[in-house]
Amino acid sequence: MREQKQSNIRLRYNILTVFTYIIGIILLIQLFNLQIIHGAEYRQTSNTRLTRESVLKAARGNIKDSSGISLAQTGTAYTLEMYKTKIDNNTLNNTILNMIQVLEQNQDKYVDEFPININPFSFTQEDIDKQKNWKKTYKINEDATPEEAFYVFKNKYAIENDNIEEIRKIISIRYQISKEGYSSTKSIQISSNISAKSRDIFNEQNDKFPGISILVQPIRSYPKGNLASHILGYTSKIGQEELKEELEKGNDYTRNDYYGKAGIERVAEKYLKGQDGIKQIDMAVDGTITDEYIQEQAIQGKDVILSIDARLQEVTQTALKNNVEGIRNGEYGASNQSDATGGAMVVMDVQTGDILAMASYPDYEPSKFIFGIDSQTWKEYSEETKAIRNKAVSETYSPGSIFKMITAIAGLETGTITTTTRINDTGVYPYWDHPACWIWNSYHRGHGYLNVSGAIQHSCNYFFYDIGYRMGIDNLVKYEKYFGLGSKTGVELPAESVGQIAGPETSKRLNTQWYAGNTLSAVIGQENNKFTPIQMAKYASMLANGGKNIKPTIIKAIQNSDGTNIPKEEYESYFNETLGITNEIENLSINPQNLEAIREGMKSVTSESGGTAYSIFKNFNIEVGGKTGSAQTGTVDENGKKITHAWFLGFAPFDNPEIAVVILVENGGHGSTTAYAAKDVMEQYFGMNDERIDEGTSAEPYAQVQN
Repeated sequence: MREQKQSNIRLRYNILTVFTYIIGIILLIQLFNLQIIHGAEYRQTSNTRLTRESVLKAARGNIKDSSGISLAQTGTAYTLEMYKTKIDNNTLNNTILNMIQVLEQNQDKYVDEFPININPFSFTQEDIDKQKNWKKTYKINEDATPEEAFYVFKNKYAIENDNIEEIRKIISIRYQISKEGYSSTKSIQISSNISAKSRDIFNEQNDKFPGISILVQPIRSYPKGNLASHILGYTSKIGQEELKEELEKGNDYTRNDYYGKAGIERVAEKYLKGQDGIKQIDMAVDGTITDEYIQEQAIQGKDVILSIDARLQEVTQTALKNNVEGIRNGEYGASNQSDATGGAMVVMDVQTGDILAMASYPDYEPSKFIFGIDSQTWKEYSEETKAIRNKAVSETYSPGSIFKMITAIAGLETGTITTTTRINDTGVYPYWDHPACWIWNSYHRGHGYLNVSGAIQHSCNYFFYDIGYRMGIDNLVKYEKYFGLGSKTGVELPAESVGQIAGPETSKRLNTQWYAGNTLSAVIGQENNKFTPIQMAKYASMLANGGKNIKPTIIKAIQNSDGTNIPKEEYESYFNETLGITNEIENLSINPQNLEAIREGMKSVTSESGGTAYSIFKNFNIEVGGKTGSAQTGTVDENGKKITHAWFLGFAPFDNPEIAVVILVENGGHGSTTAYAAKDVMEQYFGMNDERIDEGTSAEPYAQVQN
């Protein structure tokens, strides 16, 4: 039995040994086949093929209005790249020239940072010190002329060409290559948006353009043109400092990435940016692409849903533009004509703080930034028209008479006056510097006895002087802060201004002395009071909603690619941290009767003869509460005329408010003229522009008053 067992073991061992030999022989035969029989063939294939990974760019998330209309979306662009290949210098130069000729033939732009012009020769950089540093970097004689420096590069790149223009074109690309560097796995970008014609030529004649690769890249587009431009912002190539900052944070960016520069594009960059994928590309050693396939899919960025309504936004922008230009052109009468320069408008849901529309004029085209804005357009946007600034959130202005409701609230809530208190306006206030009511300056008389509602209706300066004299500045400041003045509103937009509350604290910061007489100027919205239009929209909304504190917001939701929403608490916390929002305001409960008296005064402005907005709203079928304002700036325009900003602040419907509308026109003169734009917006919001509106709808006119 034991011998039989040992025999079986030997048999299995012998079988295993034979099997091992067989496998070894097979492997030797295969190795012989690879190295000897087909070795030369495989070596040739290996030596003529390169494999590299290419980034598959992710599409940026969309930005949509509250109903899903796309305001910023992703299209397709074709980017021309070049990789280093095993071709000689002369072939490289000829390839570059042929490539540029194709691009120019189809009016495609390409990278060109070479700082020497030809015909005639000149340096593009006029700064002598920068010229010297550039020459030093490239080891060029300090005294070299532009022509001499040009030929240094011709010789450096061994360009065998006598045509000066063609030499310049070749140098432009070789210069960029020397600046950025490239290899068989790292490309240099030649053009970021080539035409379909150029794309087809490069693809069909790939063997004539070694090292050339066409990258299909998602690119930003703005299908509605300039609609909501200051809200959306714009994207362009990431800057060096931005790239450095993002990389230090551990975020995945490259020098060719597009980046949000302003507006929602900037503040929501974290959510809008997608996750890039990976594409594998096989190339012959001469640069010809032989195969490509996706190794890892790209993931599109998240969609940002705004609170604005695209149609209301369009009407708001048009109304603001027409109002500014109408004032400038004298369309509201010669007495109301002034050199209006721009303005801002905000439409807000008074209950939630949702921004339904926001406009700043002049506006701009976000699409002009995508592939690099030209210097002339940038100068126009940034210096001449300042169109790049969102005046609704970034600029501050003296509020003038639309501020007076704050003074009234502070006076009523502190017991300085009651709703029945009557003050006799005799025209000139008897204390301090004896400031006069506006009516004295026009008619040499006062308004007589007025209660708080009447004082708001007639915008009586004297009435508010007396409140300020008796109440003091500290009480006024307390209520200003409660209504959101002098602090960021927290709207999800970058570059929001804090504003400025007139008072001892501000005077100390400005190294000036605060006197009791300054209070009289502060209570009517002058002095150092300066606020943004969005702050005034929050203030108007709180007047309308009973004094309830609200947080203005322009983002309704942020959605993942699968349609699910990111928790609101998550993105709110991120935006607050990013934008530095730390609002902690003392909660003040406003007496409803006091607010009602103030609101009644605002209704008289639009609904009673003599109200400063009565002529605009007298036939309006919805009651409106409002206030006009003319804020003197203390400066003059180029014609020597005093610059006065024009305001209108209103809400509707009066009995059950839904929206607040605030408009500011720079150097607009009389505040009453701005009410026309507010009326246009309200007509759109309440469906009065809809031909299907029920003719039986009825409501009573309402107007606002202000000086």
